[in-house]
Amino acid sequence: MNTKSTIRGIEWNPGLAALPFSPIRTMFNEAAKMSDVVHLSIGQPDLPPPPYVIEAFHQALRDGRTRYELDAGMPALRQAIADFYSRRHSVSLDADNVLITTGCCQAMFMALSAAVQPGREVIVIEPAFVLFHIVEMAGGVLRRIVTTADNGYQVDPQEVIDAMNDRTCALLLNSPGNPTGTIYPRETIETICRAAAERGIAVISDEVYDRLILDEPFASALECAPHLDNLIVASSVSKTYSLAGLRLGWAISSKANIVDLQRFHMFISTCENTPTQSAVLAAFQGEQTFVEQMVVEYRRRRDRVVELVAATPHLTGYKPSGAFFVMPSLPVGVDGFDVAMRMLKEVGVCTVPGGTFGNACGNALRLSYSTSMENIEAAFERMIPWLGQQSF
Repeated sequence: MNTKSTIRGIEWNPGLAALPFSPIRTMFNEAAKMSDVVHLSIGQPDLPPPPYVIEAFHQALRDGRTRYELDAGMPALRQAIADFYSRRHSVSLDADNVLITTGCCQAMFMALSAAVQPGREVIVIEPAFVLFHIVEMAGGVLRRIVTTADNGYQVDPQEVIDAMNDRTCALLLNSPGNPTGTIYPRETIETICRAAAERGIAVISDEVYDRLILDEPFASALECAPHLDNLIVASSVSKTYSLAGLRLGWAISSKANIVDLQRFHMFISTCENTPTQSAVLAAFQGEQTFVEQMVVEYRRRRDRVVELVAATPHLTGYKPSGAFFVMPSLPVGVDGFDVAMRMLKEVGVCTVPGGTFGNACGNALRLSYSTSMENIEAAFERMIPWLGQQSF
């Protein structure tokens, strides 16, 4: 019997088949083949984490804390996170408002998968982090709002309100933003959250960079929304304490929403890494000098990068207020992916093409300054003359 003709591969869900391969991975994979590359591409802190956090992780292992934790997270950690956000944003939260997740990405994945309804619209403000692709995998329809480098990627809240209709089920917020470093003013967040609450639209706010605030002020959706019933805020320790590899984050919402997400969560990861939860509890309970020093250093690098972008031919920059990214634009019509790949191959500077983050930002480059000042200077020493030789 000839079995070859009867063998069939897996017939994937159409949503999975539609997911693009990340251009970030494409750039990294190409850079890995080269021996002399300066990265302005890495989206994680380069500073070592606080020693007391690492010691807490080791102590948890020594104490045999390797068994399952409660599915919603260690009660003491949930309470510590609730206490921190209550103090910082003058809101009233307790442990039942918090669900511990495997990083901010899992919290966002769960929120989007649960809130997006097939055939209904989700408002996404471009540029947006790549998680917006989950909307389409869940059967939702993207309603894109475009922002540009010309005004620092700020969004007009009225444009967001105008995009709301009877088919809108959710909207995504990200402030401070990846890939832009943009922080939305309090009035913008309040206006959007109020309009969404009035219409019963879920607001899913990615606030993973909420402690990396380079210019005050910063307003969380937690303090701007009328209530938590239609709000999910996601964050993690990946950026704040330089613990990206430990994969620990959380979702904050109403108690009823957390119970619903908890049911979903049990089918994804059962519970989160037990010694990591002990380490993160120590991070919240310990002194916060590390975070303060990190902000000072990223502010210093940001100021220098803004100067260097302004001196670079063909780039239109602005001053980001948070995180450790800036995304200057190239002239209209220029293919950012082509520029990024040629610049990598010809002068060894790795960036991320803007098209990674939406259809409307293909003529941009994301630059990360989560690297040493020496590397920043070295990268622009290559970029400035190379871009000066291009005729766009």
